[in-house]
Amino acid sequence: MAEKQVIISGVDPIVIYGVNDVKLQKIKSYFGKLKIVGRGDQIKVVGDDEEIKRFETAIAAFIAHFEKYGTLTEANIEHVMGVGAGGDTTVAVTDALVFGNNGLIVKARTSGQHRLVEACEKNDMVFAIGPAGTGKTYTAVALAVRALRNREVRKIILTRPAVEAGENLGFLPGDLKEKLDPYLQPLYDALYEMIPGEKLRNYIENNVIQIAPLAFMRGRTLDNAFVILDEAQNATESQLKMFLTRMGPTAKFVITGDVTQVDLPRNQPSGLLQAIKVLPGTEGIEFVYLDNRDVIRHRLVKRIIEIYDTLKK
Repeated sequence: MAEKQVIISGVDPIVIYGVNDVKLQKIKSYFGKLKIVGRGDQIKVVGDDEEIKRFETAIAAFIAHFEKYGTLTEANIEHVMGVGAGGDTTVAVTDALVFGNNGLIVKARTSGQHRLVEACEKNDMVFAIGPAGTGKTYTAVALAVRALRNREVRKIILTRPAVEAGENLGFLPGDLKEKLDPYLQPLYDALYEMIPGEKLRNYIENNVIQIAPLAFMRGRTLDNAFVILDEAQNATESQLKMFLTRMGPTAKFVITGDVTQVDLPRNQPSGLLQAIKVLPGTEGIEFVYLDNRDVIRHRLVKRIIEIYDTLKK
């Protein structure tokens, strides 16, 4: 038997409770095995761990629905809880990481992505390594957004090495931000699918979500945050060591990379390759490897990866 305080974040609690708790009673009907008591912006939940987790995800789904559509009716609650095939609410709610924009349900879709989610729940530092299209970054961003919505962290920090992959950064037009934004665009793309545009802009303006090149991490202590280093194969050995040692006591780190796409100059070894050699076996750190079976882009991407893999043999 477990007990947890579930926080109603970002909306007036009456959105969830309804007048005279009519909507809360509706929600309770889907969780008969739980004892649920709501007071203010906190809901005390007692019961099985898995049921509590399902309840937390449902509350996040209701809040996301309200943020998107400006309303949450009893009919909306029924719709959210009945997303699964045949009204199977366990499938619909438990598997979801984030309820994004336009009805998007973000969840782990492959065995590798499931391993990544499980590793992040058990460890404070996780390396997700695999080829393009396996959902490394997307899944990590979803986990970060979930942690922020559940108030497990106060901020999200997303970073990438600004490595010139065949193009000269200095010749790009614009100021420093305009030069660097193209390197960080995949992170923006993922966020815009999971957080309403106005709320995301507000988060960025108030530094709740920070997106910056890896060099900007130097000298910082990253704490009470979900931190993602993307494209880590393009961090040098000294850069990756610098980044890993920024970790504060209550931070969660996810490092993603593709060891087949290193864009560093020949005389600069990849810090990710070094980490793969020296860090496995360290308590609190887990390595998750994804492969072409986890590719969720166009079917040709999987075939292209397979063809290029044969060239190495």
